[in-house]
Amino acid sequence: MYKDSSIEIGKVINNYFEGIFYGNIVKLAPCFADDAVIYGDINGVSYKKSKVAYVAGVKSRKSPDDLGEPFKMKTIGIDIMGNIAMVKLHVPMLGNNYYDYLSLIKTNNDWKIVNKIFSHVA
Repeated sequence: MYKDSSIEIGKVINNYFEGIFYGNIVKLAPCFADDAVIYGDINGVSYKKSKVAYVAGVKSRKSPDDLGEPFKMKTIGIDIMGNIAMVKLHVPMLGNNYYDYLSLIKTNNDWKIVNKIFSHVA
């Protein structure tokens, strides 16, 4: 069961990475549950957005790919318990060194990000 879940979660994370790196909201938006909330800390400034606002922000900015940045995003760990999971990611991009923690839940046979918290580490 967990092996299949790990593969399915890996696909969500791959789409998440490609969505934020290339600015591909067609891949990014379905990764999130409709009511997902994104919280963060960017250089000490609090950040909170809905899924809709977050995806719109990704769509409106220059992507890391557009800026010629190398793709260095990676999964650090996945912890799965039944139909919930926590994923830790390293997401260096846009001149920042982000670490993302994603909470996922499996509903209707699909894994969705229900919460993202992140911080920039110098």
